[in-house]
Amino acid sequence: MVNFDPHCSALQPLDCNPVTSVWPLLEPRLAHVQKPARYIGCEDGAKAKAPDPALVSWLFTYPDTYEIGLPNQGLQILYEIINERPDGRADRSYAPWHDLEAIMRADGIPLFSVEHHTPASEFDVIAFGVSAELTYTNVVNCIDLAGIPLRAADRTLEHSLVVAGGHCMFNPEPLAPFLDAVVLGDGEEAVGEMTDVIVAHRASESGSRHDLLMALAQVEGVYVPALYEPSYDSVTGHLIATTPLFDGVPAQIEKRTIADLGEWPYPKEQLVPLTEVVHDRLNVEVFRGCTRGCRFCQAGMITRPVRERPADQVRTMVKKGVERTGYDEVSLTSLSTADFSDIQDTVSGIMDDSDEAGCGPLSVSLPSLRVDAFGVGISAQLQRAKRGGLTFAPEAGTWRMRQIINKLIREEDLYEAVDAAFSQGWQRVKLYFLIGLPSETDEDTLGIAELAKNCVEIGKKYNKRASVTASVGGFVPKPFTPFQWFGQNTAEELQRKVNLLRDATRRSKGVQLKWHDPEATFAEGLASRGDRRIADVIETVWRNGGTFQEWSECFELDRWTNALAEHEIGEEFFTYRHRNLDEGLPWDHLSAGLHKDFLWDDWQDSLAEVGLPDCRWTPCYDCGACTGYGIEHVVASATPPAGGSQGTGQDLETGGAVPVTLLTGPR
Repeated sequence: MVNFDPHCSALQPLDCNPVTSVWPLLEPRLAHVQKPARYIGCEDGAKAKAPDPALVSWLFTYPDTYEIGLPNQGLQILYEIINERPDGRADRSYAPWHDLEAIMRADGIPLFSVEHHTPASEFDVIAFGVSAELTYTNVVNCIDLAGIPLRAADRTLEHSLVVAGGHCMFNPEPLAPFLDAVVLGDGEEAVGEMTDVIVAHRASESGSRHDLLMALAQVEGVYVPALYEPSYDSVTGHLIATTPLFDGVPAQIEKRTIADLGEWPYPKEQLVPLTEVVHDRLNVEVFRGCTRGCRFCQAGMITRPVRERPADQVRTMVKKGVERTGYDEVSLTSLSTADFSDIQDTVSGIMDDSDEAGCGPLSVSLPSLRVDAFGVGISAQLQRAKRGGLTFAPEAGTWRMRQIINKLIREEDLYEAVDAAFSQGWQRVKLYFLIGLPSETDEDTLGIAELAKNCVEIGKKYNKRASVTASVGGFVPKPFTPFQWFGQNTAEELQRKVNLLRDATRRSKGVQLKWHDPEATFAEGLASRGDRRIADVIETVWRNGGTFQEWSECFELDRWTNALAEHEIGEEFFTYRHRNLDEGLPWDHLSAGLHKDFLWDDWQDSLAEVGLPDCRWTPCYDCGACTGYGIEHVVASATPPAGGSQGTGQDLETGGAVPVTLLTGPR
């Protein structure tokens, strides 16, 4: 095996001698693991700031395998921002797979960075990007592998700060005992201000760890769990409130919001891996936020308001990115990319730039496509690129259910989008649905099979091999959504609905059904809306071997149910039980910018089967997202997509403008 130097910009024989590195121990053992390329770094675009105790050091860690975590744009952005600072440096780390972990534990190798293979415990901050609840046990595992105390209460000033961010951290309470700090919302400004706090604390030379935590708590958007205490009803066990323990600690933590996405054109140098990873392509974020108001969608609620990147900047980032990386595929990322106000012209310009550069055909993908924003115009632009498959997300099988969840698209919208795709040469379409939504009936569930069958028939008009994959996931209510009070379906009920769909699609040629494990959905729901008492459950699951719970081959429901029983917590308490307005929620002391009464009223509207149109093009609903930030929705064009106009309710069924009251109901 060739010795590689992980500290240089390209692979070469080992000739460097880092200050502290586990590489001499690690390198000879990589021949005994499945994918050694996960652990060597050396990617194009990687930063290689040498370890220096004078710099504030961050270890950005993704709690899953390298191939899952490497493409994560959030960590790549923060990694670049810290490395641009003269007083900071950043490396990256990923959760080691079982084979390497066994070797690390046997041979005393701690968690390490992939740039310099520096032990994690030598960094000032170990910062986790958490985007899925079932990675919580991996977070705990990584802390343990780092060799620092598992619980924040047991750490001293000599130990690294353990920080987390990401969408899951809008309810950090199940992980709170393991974390020193949590960043709510956008991290670009927050990580810089936290670095300033650490620099100032170092300069004081006399501050305690408590002093450092108190200072971090003054940074907008930073939540320090140790400075707060939850209280519970002694009879019902319900949470009453989570309140500060010390004067000067904010009673409610507001999320951070980047007002102008154009000021943050990151990542400037996207990492290009040496081995296969998921989403292995150039990724350019075109906007943040979403105002469609889908009631099940946490991301759409917590990332408001909409902030679009200038269209010219999108083209520039794509052009430079393709030239630097050599990728022939680019993904324009957002929660609903077809809603980007200049999307058709932007895609056309990207394709023109590619043609002029003479670098071969460029494939442009638009993830998270709204069917009512996708038509022949966009399809005609994308057909200039290489064609794979398209994914649409109707989410529910009937119009009644789509009103309840506020996904205001009719069957005609879906069929027109599918027709536009198949007519332009696509052969495969994937449809994503949720089951277990509030007030769902078997008729609603079977509507999924009917939609899939009809889409196949549309495709066969253009290609006999046309196919449709219906992907079904069990619904998990999330914090800061109108459905946060809903008790989710049991695993048994979700499996029954999956069986209904299997029977309904078994003889449908061209329809393939895929589904998420209902038992894993239960565990996700437990972690999603749990409070600090779930930390003991997570630790027990981890101690019993429960890592990589996102991976179907690693998930075992018994680990979770046994842990709940050990800690005398009922399976239904955090998952299957409906909440009422008076009950305290584990995230009530945090703020995503949304008024709680807005969410409750929207929950009541959903039960009345009342939908609300996109607020970007209608009068404000006063959800609270824009309040206090000095901004409203920032779009690249003043023209609404799909023919709508500002100041009216956009008729999502016909594309015309209608009076707001026709769709808003009794608000």
